[in-house]
This record gives sequence, C-alpha cells and structure tokens, in this order.
Amino acid sequence: MYGSIAAVKDLSLRVRRGEFLTILGPSGSGKTTALMLLAGFVAPSKGDIRIAGKSVASVPSYRRDQGIVFQSYALFPHLTVGANLEFPLEMRGMKAAERTNHVVRMLKRVHLEDFGHRMPSQLSGGQQQRVALARALIADPPFLLLDEPLGALDRNLREEMQGELKSLHREFGKTTICVTHDQEEALTLSDRIVVMRGGQIEQTDTPESLYDRPATRFVANFLGEANILECPEFKVEHDGTPPSGTLAMLRPERVCVAARTAPKRADADQRQSIIGTVEGMIYAGALRKYHVRVGSIMLITREHVASGQQIFQPGDEVRLDWLRSDVRFVTA
Repeated sequence: MYGSIAAVKDLSLRVRRGEFLTILGPSGSGKTTALMLLAGFVAPSKGDIRIAGKSVASVPSYRRDQGIVFQSYALFPHLTVGANLEFPLEMRGMKAAERTNHVVRMLKRVHLEDFGHRMPSQLSGGQQQRVALARALIADPPFLLLDEPLGALDRNLREEMQGELKSLHREFGKTTICVTHDQEEALTLSDRIVVMRGGQIEQTDTPESLYDRPATRFVANFLGEANILECPEFKVEHDGTPPSGTLAMLRPERVCVAARTAPKRADADQRQSIIGTVEGMIYAGALRKYHVRVGSIMLITREHVASGQQIFQPGDEVRLDWLRSDVRFVTA
C-alpha cells in the first residue's frame, strides 16, 4: 500500500525452479512494486512471500540470498570491475585467493577478461551490463531478479544482450524474474510471461500462447498489434463457436493484402475476403505495414518485404483476406 492506494492487489504467483519469468506491463501496472516485494525493498501489507517453502516476507533484502540487476546497473563507481565482482564474495567471507579465482572465471565468461582493472566509467553500456550480470551471478544465488535490465541500451546492443542473457540463463539455470515494459524483450527471453494491469495479473502464459491466444483485449493490444473486428460492415467468419461476450481479434501479420483484381488464393475456400482502401503505408526495413479502411474500422496488415512485391499507395483499393482459423476471441 502507498497511502490508501494498493499498488499490487491479490497477487498470487508461483515461480518454477529454473524458469525465466517476466513480469510485463505498462507504467503504473504494479510490476516494479511486485519485484520490490520479491527483493525485500518493500514489505507486503498482507500476505506472504515464500522461497523454497520458507517465508521471507519479514526478511530484509540484505539477508536474502539473491542476485539483483538494476536498470542503472548500480556498479560501485569507486571500485574497479574486478573489485565490483569481488565485493559480494567478500561479504560472504570467501578467502582472497578463492575470490580472485572466481572473479577471473566470471570475467572470462562474460567476455571481459581484459577489463578487470578498469573503472565502470571506462566501460560502454553493454560492458557495464555484463559486469552487473556477472556480479549478480558470481556468488551463485538461487535466484536472480532483473529490473528493466536492458532499458538503458540502444536497440542493437539490447538485442545482443538479450542473446547473452538467454545464454547465461541456459548455462547457470537460475530461477530468474525479470520486470520490463518491453514486449519484444519479454517474448524473446521468457519461459512464461505475467501481464499486469492496474496492480493485478491480467494473464499468465508462455510467450507463444500469450501472443497467439490473448485472453483479453488489453493483452492483445499490449503484446503486439491487434485488429479488433468490431464492424457492422461485414460479419466475421470463423471456425467454431465464439465464447459469449467476446470480440473477434486478428493479428496484422495474418492478414494478406493484394490488388482487388488479383487471382484468388488456392485455399480461398478457407479464407474470408473483404475490400478496403489503403490510407497509409509504412516502410520499416524488413517489414511493410498498411493501414486499410474498411467501412468504419481501420485494419492493419504487416508483411515481410520481398523483391517483386506489389506496393500499394494511399487511395488504392485492395483485397484483404485471412484464414478463418486465424481469428481469435478476446474479452473486452
């Protein structure tokens, strides 16, 4: 509770040993508070937190055996890289010679074996992130907490570090809980994703299931783009019977765009087709997006750019079609 405001409400979550779990949500959803509760920086107003069956709700953060990586890295600026890694080992009473061996091995693992004598200010953002990860792992904690770990990096470096994080998780097998607002990061790294909204869990599932079969309109729109087919102009065709009180949803990459007069596809009997007018086209390197108006709604399509592909301009009439089996249903 923050005054009379409950930042997290009725949060019930079980994390499996060795999994990479990501808590995903927009600003104000409660994801950071959830991580602070797990880390011991915030005390729960009620309920319990258990690790391996043991309650730690009243245990202060410094007495919890955990590794933490912050968005700001939180490296000690007055210590060298090697001394930063040595610090948690020294706090645990490890002898100097053994500490040195651990530091050398860990620096080699994160490809910084020649950087042990440098100061954090002499490192790039990606190198500082590697040091922060190495420091969190070096004392072999049973679990790892990551708070927006890649948020301060540019896109290319962020993608590189996503690969490094996945590699470290496979190698060390640490139970890892990561907080982020970056959907791509969550989809890339996670075994499971918890989507939060308004201090509560909206849906928990694997990345594939969350993206392909979101339960609610919020999850569909937050985890990627979604076409919500609320349209009086045409009746949505689909396989099976939709659940009561749901809306039809279609991912943009499932929608194919073609000239109005183009020949029908070989599987046309399994598809629904409609005619619309292009209102906008966005070229994004590997992808091309169209905004197509169909009556009162705007549909988004997304296709991979290929040579010889027909390009449509605003004002062009096009045919959109999709497999009826690709239609999903979400609650409002």
